[in-house]
Amino acid sequence: MSRRRKAEKREILPDAKFGDLVVSKFINCLMLDGKKSVAERIVYGAFDDIARKAGGDPVKTFHDALENIRPHIEVRSRRVGGATYQIPVEVRSERAQALAFRWLIAAARGRSEYTMTGRLSGEVLDAAASRGNTVKKREDTHRMAEANRAFSHYRW
Repeated sequence: MSRRRKAEKREILPDAKFGDLVVSKFINCLMLDGKKSVAERIVYGAFDDIARKAGGDPVKTFHDALENIRPHIEVRSRRVGGATYQIPVEVRSERAQALAFRWLIAAARGRSEYTMTGRLSGEVLDAAASRGNTVKKREDTHRMAEANRAFSHYRW
């Protein structure tokens, strides 16, 4: 973090196919080594699979999946008098979206389908139906915050 001034937010343009800003951010998060066209091909292919399997709007399914995996509360470490406590804090909306993206991509990469397109579409469909590894990750995060609720008075 800079000590001088706050970093300015970059303007992100909506994606070309759906005109959605969240899809564009997700494509940027999925991208490896600056290969945006490859990331776009993966996401749009996954959306085609979702439209074929679910039979609905793939962008709406994607947004439903993000709502199901977005965390509302998490734990942060805080050192008090030589002991480190896990303190539950609410998650800002930007960070919640970033965590949801990260968890979704990590879970998709860990799946056993043959292509990344298939993995991503499967994970999005699972998350939209409130099952799968990403929803489990969110539930574990919430459970840990609930277990450490006794330390919430250390919040700063």
